Amino acid sequence: MLELHRLRTDKDAIATALAKRGWGSDRLVILDEIITIDDQRKALQTENDAYLAERNSLSKEIGQLFKSGKQEEAAAAKAKVETLKTKISETEAKLSESQSQLEAKLLDVPNAPHSSVPNGQSDEDNEVAKPWREDLPDLGAEALPHWELATKYNILDMKLGVKITGAGFPVFRGKGSRLQRALINFFLDEASAAGYEEIVPPLLVNESSARATGQLPDKDGQMYYVERDDLYLIPTAEVPVTNIYRDVIVKETDFPIKLTGYTQCFRREAGSYGADVKGLNRVHQFDKVEIVQFQHPDKSYETLDAMVAHVEGLLDKLELPYRILRLCGGDLSATSALTYDLEVYSAGQKRWLEVSSVSNFETYQANRLKLRFKDKDGKKRLAHTLNGSALALARIIAALLENNQTADGIKIPEVLQKYTGFAMID
Repeated sequence: MLELHRLRTDKDAIATALAKRGWGSDRLVILDEIITIDDQRKALQTENDAYLAERNSLSKEIGQLFKSGKQEEAAAAKAKVETLKTKISETEAKLSESQSQLEAKLLDVPNAPHSSVPNGQSDEDNEVAKPWREDLPDLGAEALPHWELATKYNILDMKLGVKITGAGFPVFRGKGSRLQRALINFFLDEASAAGYEEIVPPLLVNESSARATGQLPDKDGQMYYVERDDLYLIPTAEVPVTNIYRDVIVKETDFPIKLTGYTQCFRREAGSYGADVKGLNRVHQFDKVEIVQFQHPDKSYETLDAMVAHVEGLLDKLELPYRILRLCGGDLSATSALTYDLEVYSAGQKRWLEVSSVSNFETYQANRLKLRFKDKDGKKRLAHTLNGSALALARIIAALLENNQTADGIKIPEVLQKYTGFAMID
């Protein structure tokens, strides 16, 4: 959620930034509406404070008047106090309504994109920040997509997942299961070596947690909801891990706070159909290791670069061809100020697959979380939050299977062999 004081003092700059998301004048009027509601809220607060001060003053006087024998004046003061109580009750109701309207409007406004975010309305307008440094692999006409390789070597069964649950719920088996487990352990070990504290969080969260990280109301339709318990299955470990610091005040010396977590993730992915979502390209349940950082505002973009470099390092060690995209305004999530996507090349499908998004949310999430720190002057300020996939397994497995296929089987990258216990799927 955008900071209200920033919107009041820097409205034109925010409007210019939101234009990168495709916001025209018809949508930008909400900024003026927010300021108007806030002005009304402030006026109501001033009015209510005056009523409260007058009531308190009269309440003190009433006792003295009774002691002085001034019964009529005391009675008149008591009557006025009762009138003030009614006015206070009415004003507080208006204040509550005004505050609710203000929050609802603020929740409708996405984060203001960073100045480096390219203009554009869709993923076709994303900027290649770092291209692949070599020629892309060409395995010839005989190369198979991962769903055919999975059937050939009996390591993944999508049809069995349909039988057990439904479309988009893969069943890994045999060496496929061990490859999945190997990747999880590899990613967690690399995150731990980089100074991240490992967290095992719940897979369900309450509404407050989902709202604090921006999944609600923006991605309500993409989350699975357990109505009886009023809980949501997590779409990413970002949600429970980030909420560890909801309503927390940290010390400036605590930064950077670095957390990592492995979870299964659940996304409805409504409206996803066609060849581009075949096999593991887009599923409803998948495994992912997430890295999360809480950082001082002055250092968050330096941290973002370091997090991108961490993910790059994983892809280098897996020997996968990748590129880095800087997302345009129209492709940014509502909560992000700047996002880099890392894509791996799928040799069997001859296309790029997104395997990681690394984002800086600046104060947008922290404002919802009420995550603050005390600076050296003792002033409370909002922290910056960042997170990234390190990495999402489904498409990584797809790329590993496709890029490493040979006539004799599928080669396992050397870095994973100590985790898998085998060098080849055959």
